[in-house]
Amino acid sequence: MNKPANLPESRLSQGAAGRAVTHESAHLHVSGEATYIDDVPELQGTLYAALGMSQQAHARILSIDLSEVLAAPGVVAVLTAADIPGANDCGPIVHDDPILAEGVVQYIGQPIFAVIADTYHAARRAARLGSIAYEALPAILTPEQAKQQGAFLFPPLHLRRGEAEQAIGGAEHRLKGEFSIGGQEQFYLEGQISYAMPKEDNGMHVLCSTQHPTEMQNLIAHCLNLPNHQVKVEIRRMGGAFGGKESQSGLFACVAALAAARLKRPVKVRLDRDDDMMITGKRHCFNYEYEAGFEPDGLIRGVTVEMCSRGGFSTDLSGPVATRALCHFDNAYFLSDVDIRSMAGKTNTQSNTAFRGFGAPQGAIAIEYIIDDIARELGLDPLDVRKRNFYGKLERNITPYGMTVEDNVIHELVAELEQTSDYRARRQAVLAFNQDNAVLKKGLALTPLKFGISFNVVHFNQAGALVHIYTDGSVLVNHGGTEMGQGLNTKIAQIVANELGIDLSWVRSTATDTSKVPNTSATAASSGTDLNGKAAQDAARQIKVRLSQMLVDRYGGTLDDVSYADNQACLHEHRLSWPDLVRTAYERRVQLWSDGFYATPKLNWDRETLKGRPFFYFSYGAAVSEVQIDSLTGEWKLLRVDVLHDAGKSINPALDIGQVEGAFIQAMGWLTTEELWWNNAGKLMTHAPSTYKIPAVNDCPDDFNVKLFNNRNAEDTIFRSKAVGEPPMLLAFSVFFALRDAIASVAQYTLNPPLNGPATSERILQAITAIRGLQ
Repeated sequence: MNKPANLPESRLSQGAAGRAVTHESAHLHVSGEATYIDDVPELQGTLYAALGMSQQAHARILSIDLSEVLAAPGVVAVLTAADIPGANDCGPIVHDDPILAEGVVQYIGQPIFAVIADTYHAARRAARLGSIAYEALPAILTPEQAKQQGAFLFPPLHLRRGEAEQAIGGAEHRLKGEFSIGGQEQFYLEGQISYAMPKEDNGMHVLCSTQHPTEMQNLIAHCLNLPNHQVKVEIRRMGGAFGGKESQSGLFACVAALAAARLKRPVKVRLDRDDDMMITGKRHCFNYEYEAGFEPDGLIRGVTVEMCSRGGFSTDLSGPVATRALCHFDNAYFLSDVDIRSMAGKTNTQSNTAFRGFGAPQGAIAIEYIIDDIARELGLDPLDVRKRNFYGKLERNITPYGMTVEDNVIHELVAELEQTSDYRARRQAVLAFNQDNAVLKKGLALTPLKFGISFNVVHFNQAGALVHIYTDGSVLVNHGGTEMGQGLNTKIAQIVANELGIDLSWVRSTATDTSKVPNTSATAASSGTDLNGKAAQDAARQIKVRLSQMLVDRYGGTLDDVSYADNQACLHEHRLSWPDLVRTAYERRVQLWSDGFYATPKLNWDRETLKGRPFFYFSYGAAVSEVQIDSLTGEWKLLRVDVLHDAGKSINPALDIGQVEGAFIQAMGWLTTEELWWNNAGKLMTHAPSTYKIPAVNDCPDDFNVKLFNNRNAEDTIFRSKAVGEPPMLLAFSVFFALRDAIASVAQYTLNPPLNGPATSERILQAITAIRGLQ
């Protein structure tokens, strides 16, 4: 077989869909050759921007004196809101998020002005010299305060089915309670960065570390008062994003483009880690108030819950996050009578935003907490209470929002994990250990997940792609998804190679570019492969039909008689190698490129009634975690984890298992070590690696068993695979509830520990102290 010239040997491995293939950029990652935006050679005359930030949580700006900033060494210009020719707005939904604050500041860290200098450090030093006079205004800092004062970013969402209060009142047992779960910093390794390069005729080319190039294009165009076709946004890869670069990259892209347009020189905005954490939004923290009625066997009769998040100063994506939390409160359980309220408090803090899971983890953990309470109240194994309330197959299978659960595999999946993890024997071993040890205590928990896949906004569920075949047989694919390390480009290349029957070495995915595939949705909601994979397959299939027609015209037969495999096309006794086939097609003037498109079917959603089918299908999974705590200090260790996750018919098992492992550890960090803390003035104090604790190698369990569930998507997704980016976040619930199980053993499992998240060592010790005081 002839191969494309100069193809790197590291990309010559055989493979197509369904095989564990190395990440397409792995050899570049490990060698340091992978190009991120800050690695791109800078154009002559490049300038650097830094942001002057608010020092007040909520205040009226009385005056701004930037004379010292302008006089600082290396400073070329200082820009404020008055310098923006178009819209001073970077809000993704509601226009309440200014690029640069004007008149009023609403959180400590809000950008007020931009300094443009000839070096990065000169810009940062000068940004600290601004003199701003404020008139302080009342500030709201927590969701509890926001709820108490009725300060919401939008009217609270309310979903009701049946008569929850009546069902609770008629149940044999009842309980109520309150708890909270903290937020989380995305902590992408590559911080926010944009590099804007002015082009002829007022054009603008922006390299932006973003999950949503089309939105960046729109925001920049509105900011500069330009039509969209004047703005090109490009991204080859990101060094992580996790949702933090879906909408939040907009402010920095607009500042870079604004400065470049004003000064007619390239401008780069690259944030220092502290500035990044001070300016950008995080995962929404949530406060919950709940009540449940249930029977002696653990069957839930009715449940009510109020979920209030810390939205921040502007709407951002808090509405969709609140909706997804509401639609995931049920998790894997049928709730006949339920009353769910979901709201976002308007607070004078960073405007919280998308984060892996997008509200689903915050919604689902509430019902898991309630079930954990119920089990301890009844003296039952929490797993048995969970199984008692699972969705059924043919009945008890309608969600509170009216969608039928048609693909339920939670019973089989949990049964398999229960057996392979040896859950029952280990439960007895944990009980025996705790009986014999006064200080060290172990905990064990098995938690399930059901996660809906699709954007809640129906029209976002579409994608486009381009596939080009060159005369040497090499294939280039471009699509609207973005690569942030998750392996999307690898999977897309596998899909195209599989469709054309050629080795993966023939196919290359290129940078996402708004001038190639327009009007794309964000790479979010775990839908990157589902949408862009189908679009790329559609493009490749159209080319294949043309090639097949050429062969039929030449040799006879029908299109169905033509097959593609092993780098050749076959029609009866006729065989053409892939290079010969392509060369022949070119000589016969057959079009060797095509666009593809895909729109997810079956979706409908009424935002007013909160009813419909917001998801194409569900992903399922379960995890067993075993922990050990020191009841004198609150220190703890994760001993063992067993995971069984449903990725459908996996396109790339190696990448999917990596996503499961990564999501588990990231969510474990959210629930245990990653504590965000604002002081009484509203300043985020955990704004650096020195004060914010993400999981490290030593936090990973020594015994970490991850397996993909043998399943095939019931819906017609790409190769019947399932999304795997966000759903595994819910697997780490098992760590939180294993810790709660260990704490409860201090009181012989008779009391429900008042444990909030993140379950830091301090909070674990506080919960132990609390239940000891109640004995």
